[in-house]
Amino acid sequence: MIIKVRVIPNAKRNEVVSRIGAILRVKVSAPAVEGQANEELCEFLSEFFDVKRSEVFLRKGERGREKTIEITGRSEEELEEVLDTVP
Repeated sequence: MIIKVRVIPNAKRNEVVSRIGAILRVKVSAPAVEGQANEELCEFLSEFFDVKRSEVFLRKGERGREKTIEITGRSEEELEEVLDTVP
């Protein structure tokens, strides 16, 4: 499954804030320096979607706030169910 994510770095904690259309807004505690926020984002999303870290890939947006993430390891339906829990 491919999802679009808008990252908010330097937050107090990691959390999914909201979903605006097809874009998932996620806060991460790491700063946007030397890929730290990207790594933290992938770690957090692997926990959020209950998949291994090796099944979360950053496909686009390495230097921007809007990123394209690919998640494998679970069916599209299972991942959609998790996304539907986001307000």
